[in-house]
Amino acid sequence: MTFLENYGLTPDLMIILFIDITIAVLLLTLMRYLQGWTVKVDSRHELAENDNFAFGISTAGAVMALGIVLTGAITGEAAESYLVEAIGMTAYGLFGLILIKLGRFLHDKIALNNIDKNALIIKGNLSVAIVDATAAIATAIIIRSVLMWAEDLTVYTFIAIFSAFAISQLMLVLLTRGRENRYAKRNQGASMQKAIAEGHVALAIRHSGYMLAMAFSFNAASHFIIFDPQAYVANLIGWLIFSVVMLLSLSLLITLVKKLVLAKINLCEEVEKQHNIGLAFVEVAISVSIAIILAALMA
Repeated sequence: MTFLENYGLTPDLMIILFIDITIAVLLLTLMRYLQGWTVKVDSRHELAENDNFAFGISTAGAVMALGIVLTGAITGEAAESYLVEAIGMTAYGLFGLILIKLGRFLHDKIALNNIDKNALIIKGNLSVAIVDATAAIATAIIIRSVLMWAEDLTVYTFIAIFSAFAISQLMLVLLTRGRENRYAKRNQGASMQKAIAEGHVALAIRHSGYMLAMAFSFNAASHFIIFDPQAYVANLIGWLIFSVVMLLSLSLLITLVKKLVLAKINLCEEVEKQHNIGLAFVEVAISVSIAIILAALMA
């Protein structure tokens, strides 16, 4: 027995690891180019010649999102053969990539329905790029949790994954609408989407924190819903009920903790009117921390 085998690294396992990492690198490369093809621009030109920071942030979000999804595809026992491992990794990776792109499309058309996200990013709008990148990462965190929840590689598995994904996108839209209503009430009916489109970076950062928090809390549902790939209605209802409960619980907890941690600070004045990026980041830290703690407790 060799030194590596003493630690469980057999030749078969090393080959499987090589297969997985090779496919992962190829998919990450594909995602980078898809960013340009989607908006009909040369990604190299935007990143290296135009120095478009907004496009870079958006691309970074997409690449990181796919990396997160791939951890859900890789995690688990090795397949029975190299071919099955390659097919499984590629199938889950491509399916995850498609869901990320679909999630971004739905987010653009439904959640951010009042702005032209792609056009604004090409023009270099950093606040829109931050929201776009975070939406992709939040979607990826959700997809990863669903991949970890699902089992085997069948058509029913993909249907179950897509069901949970659909519910997660509904939650992101509801979250966005809720944040928009609160912003409008505090700012004489002003539009949050318009403010972000006009370059309100602090507002974009704060909203990003809420999206990430929702994504992490969504992960807790996988610990309570029993995986049954053919129970289509039960899966949908289960994810829907648990997601709504988690979203409401998360919102209440975040509001309470922010009042305690950021006592005597007028967040509306500082973040929304004075564009205080530092405080916006503190809000992100609080939101994500509460979500992670809540998800850990549920696990």
